[in-house]
Amino acid sequence: MNIFKNYHIPIIFIAIVIALISNFGSLIAVIEPLTFTKIIISNQGYVSIADLNQTYFEDNQWWRTITPIFIHFSFAHLAFNCLWIYILGEKIENIDGSYTFIVLVIFSAVLSNFLQYVFTDSSLFGGLSGVIYGLIGFCMILEFESRYVRYDLPPAIYLFMIVWLLLGFIGILDLFGFGSVANYAHLGGLISGILFAMIYKSFFTMRI
Repeated sequence: MNIFKNYHIPIIFIAIVIALISNFGSLIAVIEPLTFTKIIISNQGYVSIADLNQTYFEDNQWWRTITPIFIHFSFAHLAFNCLWIYILGEKIENIDGSYTFIVLVIFSAVLSNFLQYVFTDSSLFGGLSGVIYGLIGFCMILEFESRYVRYDLPPAIYLFMIVWLLLGFIGILDLFGFGSVANYAHLGGLISGILFAMIYKSFFTMRI
């Protein structure tokens, strides 16, 4: 019996706990261990941000490639992301297995966080939305190539998420008050999900 299952539940739980104890990302000292690069806070209260070389190759803080997914900056941000993790996570774990799900989450987190940092040169970002786009990309590829209904997600969901991504890049979401959107994390997540699906189906063609 596989006791390691339902990984989407602890992911949601951790995100909620971090949001509450950090007051939705407003307490820098709380979220600092989770940001993509190290944030240095001096005794005088001055803040400086380390670069990739110092964070990863000098201090070996490689967990930071993943942990920004647990940072959320508003209740709506947290609720929306947790809802999608619950819906998509449950479907993928039930159909493809918990190990496939957690590897996909890690793969999507690393790539989406890296793209967001590279294209914005900022470490103050977070959220599960990059991973959600990874899950969407994964489901979309396998669903469209499946001989039967695989995840039972309406095709409009895939279209909506892609349109949402495009609206973010052209600035429409900012105009309507959605705040700063991690567009490159979304793009990185979608790309990682598609890539993961292509790798997955090449090894598990009999299951698709």
